[in-house]
Amino acid sequence: MARTMEPVAKIFKGVLVVELLGVFGAYFLFNKMNASQDFRQTMSKKFPFILEVYYKSIEQSGMYGVREHDQEKCLR
Repeated sequence: MARTMEPVAKIFKGVLVVELLGVFGAYFLFNKMNASQDFRQTMSKKFPFILEVYYKSIEQSGMYGVREHDQEKCLR
């Protein structure tokens, strides 16, 4: 009996597609948050943990002050 790799290949392709969708979704979300302060404010109400990841990632890259600027806008 010869075993084929077809079932494994289908699973691998499915995992690859899910991974790619996740990467593109994260990229789209990051760009949307990076471009729109209003969107970040919406995210802070609905998904504050995602916004925290955004702030930490841009602070790791050396961009400081975005969080403080957003907090100033909320206080007005």
